[in-house]
Amino acid sequence: MDREVIIPMTAHRPLLDVRDLEVAYETKGGLFRKSMTTVVKGVSFHIAPGETYGLVGESGSGKSTTGRAILRLADIAGGSIDFDGTDIAGMGSRTPLSYRRDVQAVYQDPGASLNPRHHVGRAVTDALKRHGIGDRASRRKKALESFEQVGLTAAHLDRFPSEMSGGQLQRVAIARALVLEPRLVICDEAVSALDLSTQSQIINLLMDLQKDSGVSYLFITHDLGVVRHISQRVGVLKLGELVEEGVTEELFDNPQHEYTQALLTASPSSTPEGRDERRELRQKRRVSVPSLRQAS
Repeated sequence: MDREVIIPMTAHRPLLDVRDLEVAYETKGGLFRKSMTTVVKGVSFHIAPGETYGLVGESGSGKSTTGRAILRLADIAGGSIDFDGTDIAGMGSRTPLSYRRDVQAVYQDPGASLNPRHHVGRAVTDALKRHGIGDRASRRKKALESFEQVGLTAAHLDRFPSEMSGGQLQRVAIARALVLEPRLVICDEAVSALDLSTQSQIINLLMDLQKDSGVSYLFITHDLGVVRHISQRVGVLKLGELVEEGVTEELFDNPQHEYTQALLTASPSSTPEGRDERRELRQKRRVSVPSLRQAS
Protein backbone atom coordinates (compact mmCIF):
# COMPACT_ATOMS: atom_id res chain seq x y z
CA MET A 1 0.00 0.00 0.00
CA ASP A 2 1.29 3.47 -0.89
CA ARG A 3 2.08 5.69 2.04
CA GLU A 4 1.05 9.34 1.85
CA VAL A 5 3.89 11.60 2.91
CA ILE A 6 2.80 14.28 5.33
CA ILE A 7 5.00 17.34 5.56
CA PRO A 8 5.57 18.64 9.13
CA MET A 9 2.94 21.19 10.06
CA THR A 10 3.77 24.88 10.02
CA ALA A 11 0.65 26.95 9.53
CA HIS A 12 -1.60 24.65 11.53
CA ARG A 13 -1.28 23.39 15.07
CA PRO A 14 -0.09 19.78 15.43
CA LEU A 15 -2.29 17.32 17.28
CA LEU A 16 0.53 16.40 19.67
CA ASP A 17 3.49 18.65 20.43
CA VAL A 18 6.10 17.27 22.82
CA ARG A 19 8.71 19.81 23.89
CA ASP A 20 11.84 19.26 25.98
CA LEU A 21 10.27 16.23 27.68
CA GLU A 22 12.14 14.84 30.67
CA VAL A 23 11.23 11.73 32.64
CA ALA A 24 13.18 10.64 35.71
CA TYR A 25 12.85 7.62 37.96
CA GLU A 26 13.89 7.30 41.57
CA THR A 27 16.67 4.77 42.10
CA LYS A 28 18.44 3.46 45.17
CA GLY A 29 22.08 4.47 45.43
CA GLY A 30 22.92 2.59 48.58
CA LEU A 31 21.74 2.18 52.14
CA PHE A 32 19.06 4.82 52.81
CA ARG A 33 20.21 6.74 49.74
CA LYS A 34 18.00 7.55 46.79
CA SER A 35 18.71 9.42 43.60
CA MET A 36 16.90 10.36 40.41
CA THR A 37 17.90 8.85 37.08
CA THR A 38 16.79 10.76 33.99
CA VAL A 39 15.74 8.32 31.26
CA VAL A 40 14.19 10.80 28.80
CA LYS A 41 16.30 13.90 28.25
CA GLY A 42 14.80 16.92 26.53
CA VAL A 43 12.94 15.07 23.78
CA SER A 44 10.91 17.19 21.34
CA PHE A 45 8.73 16.12 18.40
CA HIS A 46 5.24 16.67 17.04
CA ILE A 47 2.58 14.58 15.31
CA ALA A 48 0.12 15.99 12.81
CA PRO A 49 -3.50 14.87 12.50
CA GLY A 50 -3.62 11.68 10.45
CA GLU A 51 0.15 11.16 10.61
CA THR A 52 2.22 8.20 11.79
CA TYR A 53 5.39 9.15 13.63
CA GLY A 54 7.87 6.35 14.23
CA LEU A 55 10.02 6.39 17.37
CA VAL A 56 12.92 3.95 17.17
CA GLY A 57 15.90 2.96 19.27
CA GLU A 58 17.46 0.08 21.14
CA SER A 59 16.08 -1.39 24.34
CA GLY A 60 16.63 1.14 27.11
CA SER A 61 16.63 4.14 24.78
CA GLY A 62 13.56 5.65 26.48
CA LYS A 63 11.06 5.18 23.67
CA SER A 64 8.46 3.26 25.72
CA THR A 65 8.91 5.66 28.64
CA THR A 66 8.16 8.52 26.26
CA GLY A 67 4.94 6.77 25.28
CA ARG A 68 4.02 6.20 28.91
CA ALA A 69 4.56 9.88 29.67
CA ILE A 70 2.20 10.88 26.87
CA LEU A 71 -0.36 8.41 28.21
CA ARG A 72 0.17 9.98 31.65
CA LEU A 73 1.37 6.68 33.08
CA ALA A 74 4.82 8.07 33.92
CA ASP A 75 5.57 11.23 35.90
CA ILE A 76 7.03 14.10 33.93
CA ALA A 77 10.09 15.83 35.36
CA GLY A 78 10.23 18.65 32.81
CA GLY A 79 8.99 19.96 29.50
CA SER A 80 5.50 20.01 28.05
CA ILE A 81 3.07 17.72 26.26
CA ASP A 82 0.59 19.77 24.28
CA PHE A 83 -2.44 17.87 23.00
CA ASP A 84 -4.64 19.90 20.67
CA GLY A 85 -3.66 23.13 22.41
CA THR A 86 -3.80 21.91 26.01
CA ASP A 87 -0.69 21.12 28.06
CA ILE A 88 -1.41 17.89 29.93
CA ALA A 89 2.06 17.46 31.41
CA GLY A 90 1.16 18.78 34.84
CA MET A 91 -2.25 17.14 35.19
CA GLY A 92 -1.03 13.88 36.72
CA SER A 93 -3.87 11.76 38.04
CA ARG A 94 -6.23 14.64 37.30
CA THR A 95 -5.95 14.00 33.57
CA PRO A 96 -9.53 14.33 32.31
CA LEU A 97 -11.41 11.28 31.08
CA SER A 98 -11.81 12.97 27.71
CA TYR A 99 -8.02 12.80 27.24
CA ARG A 100 -7.99 9.12 28.26
CA ARG A 101 -10.53 8.57 25.51
CA ASP A 102 -8.72 10.63 22.88
CA VAL A 103 -5.36 8.93 23.46
CA GLN A 104 -5.39 5.14 23.42
CA ALA A 105 -2.66 2.48 23.36
CA VAL A 106 -1.94 -0.89 21.75
CA TYR A 107 0.84 -2.91 23.38
CA GLN A 108 3.07 -5.83 22.45
CA ASP A 109 1.20 -8.44 24.50
CA PRO A 110 -2.58 -7.93 24.13
CA GLY A 111 -3.30 -11.02 26.21
CA ALA A 112 -1.76 -9.40 29.29
CA SER A 113 -4.59 -6.86 29.44
CA LEU A 114 -7.39 -9.33 28.80
CA ASN A 115 -9.08 -11.22 31.63
CA PRO A 116 -8.71 -14.94 30.83
CA ARG A 117 -12.07 -15.61 32.52
CA HIS A 118 -14.01 -13.15 30.36
CA HIS A 119 -15.03 -13.23 26.72
CA VAL A 120 -12.88 -10.85 24.68
CA GLY A 121 -15.94 -8.87 23.62
CA ARG A 122 -16.30 -7.71 27.19
CA ALA A 123 -12.96 -5.85 26.94
CA VAL A 124 -14.55 -3.64 24.30
CA THR A 125 -17.93 -3.19 25.96
CA ASP A 126 -16.27 -2.43 29.31
CA ALA A 127 -14.22 0.32 27.64
CA LEU A 128 -17.42 1.89 26.35
CA LYS A 129 -19.10 1.52 29.75
CA ARG A 130 -16.14 3.17 31.50
CA HIS A 131 -16.63 6.24 29.35
CA GLY A 132 -20.40 6.29 29.80
CA ILE A 133 -21.21 5.40 26.21
CA GLY A 134 -24.58 3.81 25.46
CA ASP A 135 -26.55 1.08 27.20
CA ARG A 136 -25.79 -2.62 27.27
CA ALA A 137 -27.44 -3.39 23.92
CA SER A 138 -25.87 -0.47 22.08
CA ARG A 139 -22.46 -1.24 23.53
CA ARG A 140 -22.73 -4.82 22.26
CA LYS A 141 -23.68 -3.51 18.83
CA LYS A 142 -20.81 -1.05 18.80
CA ALA A 143 -18.37 -3.76 19.90
CA LEU A 144 -19.51 -5.96 17.00
CA GLU A 145 -19.02 -3.08 14.56
CA SER A 146 -15.55 -2.55 15.95
CA PHE A 147 -14.70 -6.26 15.62
CA GLU A 148 -15.88 -6.30 12.03
CA GLN A 149 -13.79 -3.21 11.36
CA VAL A 150 -10.63 -5.11 12.31
CA GLY A 151 -11.55 -8.31 10.49
CA LEU A 152 -13.19 -10.28 13.30
CA THR A 153 -16.74 -11.66 13.42
CA ALA A 154 -19.64 -11.82 15.84
CA ALA A 155 -18.49 -15.30 16.86
CA HIS A 156 -15.24 -13.86 18.19
CA LEU A 157 -17.08 -11.66 20.71
CA ASP A 158 -17.86 -14.65 22.88
CA ARG A 159 -14.50 -16.37 22.75
CA PHE A 160 -12.00 -16.51 25.58
CA PRO A 161 -8.43 -15.23 25.03
CA SER A 162 -7.09 -18.78 25.17
CA GLU A 163 -9.26 -19.67 22.16
CA MET A 164 -7.68 -17.04 19.90
CA SER A 165 -4.35 -16.64 18.12
CA GLY A 166 -1.86 -13.87 18.80
CA GLY A 167 -2.91 -12.03 15.67
CA GLN A 168 -6.59 -12.26 16.61
CA LEU A 169 -5.86 -10.98 20.12
CA GLN A 170 -3.98 -8.01 18.66
CA ARG A 171 -7.02 -7.27 16.52
CA VAL A 172 -9.11 -7.30 19.71
CA ALA A 173 -6.70 -4.81 21.27
CA ILE A 174 -6.98 -2.56 18.22
CA ALA A 175 -10.77 -2.85 18.29
CA ARG A 176 -10.82 -1.90 21.98
CA ALA A 177 -8.67 1.16 21.28
CA LEU A 178 -10.53 2.35 18.20
CA VAL A 179 -14.07 1.76 19.50
CA LEU A 180 -13.63 4.95 21.55
CA GLU A 181 -12.83 6.90 18.37
CA PRO A 182 -9.50 8.22 19.65
CA ARG A 183 -7.48 10.89 17.87
CA LEU A 184 -4.10 9.37 18.75
CA VAL A 185 -3.10 5.74 19.29
CA ILE A 186 0.27 4.87 20.79
CA CYS A 187 1.44 1.55 19.36
CA ASP A 188 4.22 0.28 21.62
CA GLU A 189 5.93 -2.68 19.91
CA ALA A 190 2.43 -3.58 18.71
CA VAL A 191 3.60 -6.12 16.10
CA SER A 192 6.98 -7.25 17.42
CA ALA A 193 5.64 -10.48 18.96
CA LEU A 194 3.87 -11.57 15.78
CA ASP A 195 5.16 -13.69 12.91
CA LEU A 196 6.02 -11.87 9.68
CA SER A 197 2.79 -12.76 7.88
CA THR A 198 0.62 -11.61 10.78
CA GLN A 199 2.78 -8.50 11.22
CA SER A 200 2.06 -7.51 7.65
CA GLN A 201 -1.67 -8.04 8.12
CA ILE A 202 -1.80 -5.92 11.29
CA ILE A 203 0.31 -3.12 9.78
CA ASN A 204 -1.91 -2.96 6.70
CA LEU A 205 -4.96 -3.00 8.95
CA LEU A 206 -3.64 -0.04 10.97
CA MET A 207 -2.92 1.88 7.78
CA ASP A 208 -6.40 1.17 6.39
CA LEU A 209 -8.03 2.24 9.66
CA GLN A 210 -5.99 5.44 9.62
CA LYS A 211 -7.09 6.18 6.08
CA ASP A 212 -10.74 5.69 7.05
CA SER A 213 -10.73 7.53 10.39
CA GLY A 214 -7.86 10.02 10.23
CA VAL A 215 -6.40 8.75 13.51
CA SER A 216 -2.76 9.57 14.30
CA TYR A 217 -0.22 6.98 15.45
CA LEU A 218 2.91 7.15 17.56
CA PHE A 219 4.59 3.92 16.47
CA ILE A 220 7.22 2.82 18.98
CA THR A 221 9.44 -0.03 17.86
CA HIS A 222 12.96 -1.33 17.42
CA ASP A 223 12.06 -2.74 14.00
CA LEU A 224 13.30 -0.34 11.33
CA GLY A 225 11.63 -2.27 8.52
CA VAL A 226 8.21 -1.80 10.11
CA VAL A 227 8.88 1.90 10.71
CA ARG A 228 9.90 2.44 7.10
CA HIS A 229 6.67 0.86 5.90
CA ILE A 230 4.18 2.60 8.17
CA SER A 231 5.65 5.97 9.21
CA GLN A 232 5.77 9.33 7.47
CA ARG A 233 8.43 10.71 9.82
CA VAL A 234 10.88 9.04 12.19
CA GLY A 235 12.70 10.05 15.37
CA VAL A 236 15.75 8.12 16.59
CA LEU A 237 16.33 7.82 20.35
CA LYS A 238 19.65 6.99 21.95
CA LEU A 239 19.94 6.84 25.74
CA GLY A 240 16.94 9.12 26.21
CA GLU A 241 17.97 11.73 23.64
CA LEU A 242 16.51 12.34 20.19
CA VAL A 243 19.64 12.24 18.02
CA GLU A 244 18.02 12.44 14.58
CA GLU A 245 14.63 13.11 13.05
CA GLY A 246 13.33 13.38 9.52
CA VAL A 247 10.97 12.31 6.75
CA THR A 248 11.17 8.53 6.64
CA GLU A 249 12.64 7.97 3.17
CA GLU A 250 15.17 10.78 3.58
CA LEU A 251 16.36 9.47 6.93
CA PHE A 252 16.68 5.91 5.67
CA ASP A 253 18.41 6.92 2.43
CA ASN A 254 20.79 9.44 3.97
CA PRO A 255 21.16 9.02 7.76
CA GLN A 256 23.26 11.78 9.31
CA HIS A 257 23.96 10.59 12.84
CA GLU A 258 26.41 7.73 13.38
CA TYR A 259 23.99 6.01 15.74
CA THR A 260 21.26 5.99 13.06
CA GLN A 261 23.81 4.65 10.59
CA ALA A 262 24.72 1.89 13.06
CA LEU A 263 21.07 0.97 13.61
CA LEU A 264 20.47 0.74 9.88
CA THR A 265 23.63 -1.26 9.32
CA ALA A 266 22.66 -3.73 12.05
CA SER A 267 19.06 -4.01 10.88
CA PRO A 268 18.33 -7.26 9.01
CA SER A 269 16.65 -7.17 5.62
CA SER A 270 14.47 -9.84 4.02
CA THR A 271 15.32 -8.86 0.41
CA PRO A 272 18.56 -9.04 -1.64
CA GLU A 273 18.17 -5.36 -2.52
CA GLY A 274 17.88 -4.45 1.14
CA ARG A 275 20.94 -6.51 2.01
CA ASP A 276 22.88 -4.74 -0.75
CA GLU A 277 21.83 -1.38 0.66
CA ARG A 278 23.02 -2.40 4.13
CA ARG A 279 26.35 -3.57 2.72
CA GLU A 280 26.85 -0.36 0.77
CA LEU A 281 25.96 1.72 3.82
CA ARG A 282 28.41 -0.26 5.94
CA GLN A 283 31.17 0.32 3.42
CA LYS A 284 30.32 3.95 2.86
CA ARG A 285 30.06 4.91 6.50
CA ARG A 286 32.61 2.38 7.77
CA VAL A 287 30.22 1.53 10.61
CA SER A 288 30.29 -2.07 11.79
CA VAL A 289 27.71 -3.85 13.91
CA PRO A 290 29.92 -3.75 17.06
CA SER A 291 30.00 0.07 16.84
CA LEU A 292 26.33 0.06 17.73
CA ARG A 293 27.32 -0.99 21.22
CA GLN A 294 30.28 1.36 21.28
CA ALA A 295 27.98 4.26 20.40
CA SER A 296 25.84 3.45 23.43
